[in-house]
Amino acid sequence: MKRRKAANPDKSGREKKRAPGAAEMAARVRAVLHSRANPEKARSGQAFFKEPVILLGVSATESRALAREIYGEVKKSWSWKEATALADLLLPDPYLEVKGIAILILGRFVKSAPAAGMLSKAKSWLQAGFCDNWASVDTLCPEVIAPLLAGTPGLLRQVQDWSLSGNRWVKRASAVSLIPLARRGIELNRAYANARRLFASRDDLIQKANGWLLREAGKTDMKQLEGFLLAHGPAIPRTTLRYAIERFPAAKRKQILLKTK
Repeated sequence: MKRRKAANPDKSGREKKRAPGAAEMAARVRAVLHSRANPEKARSGQAFFKEPVILLGVSATESRALAREIYGEVKKSWSWKEATALADLLLPDPYLEVKGIAILILGRFVKSAPAAGMLSKAKSWLQAGFCDNWASVDTLCPEVIAPLLAGTPGLLRQVQDWSLSGNRWVKRASAVSLIPLARRGIELNRAYANARRLFASRDDLIQKANGWLLREAGKTDMKQLEGFLLAHGPAIPRTTLRYAIERFPAAKRKQILLKTK
């Protein structure tokens, strides 16, 4: 008869708790979120999306709290590798909230990951349709992609090139990923160059993201934003323009709208 292997105690003599693996944690995330499902909230949440999105009806506050709880349990035993494995398991899930948890947890580890490899991985998720709505894209970009870009010109150029993609989610990510830098006045020339490339898009989700990027770029230099908008006036979709000028005083917004017709 085989003897049971003794548990490995820590220095205090207590048995060490085994760290959960990615598969175990993925099952837990699904179980917890499904237990908190709210069909009424799921139905009302659909109003924020033009395309059908599969929702459980779990609030963003609850989701972020769950992500923090899980991170607290694994932060000492996991690295970016386990967090990426969790994302690989959860991002293909049809439910929006499940995808969100995966992204939020990965975001806690992403700065220690190889930047080029992680950027490639993020793009593959977008291309595969695992982030096929504005909410998932707008979580992935600031949590995972943007932290990889600061001080890395080569990766910034790659993300700029996404603006030429035929995939709407990759294209939207080219704008949203630059927003955290732009709002701090970093790499503004790249932000404006990226915006020019996106003017040709007739997709309203791209136009809105582009306007959002321009609005944030203007935070540190409103004069530069105004000059850019006046210089490119008729080429700018009106949806993009209206988003871009939101922080100007009312009289200035009216003036820019008239001058850019």
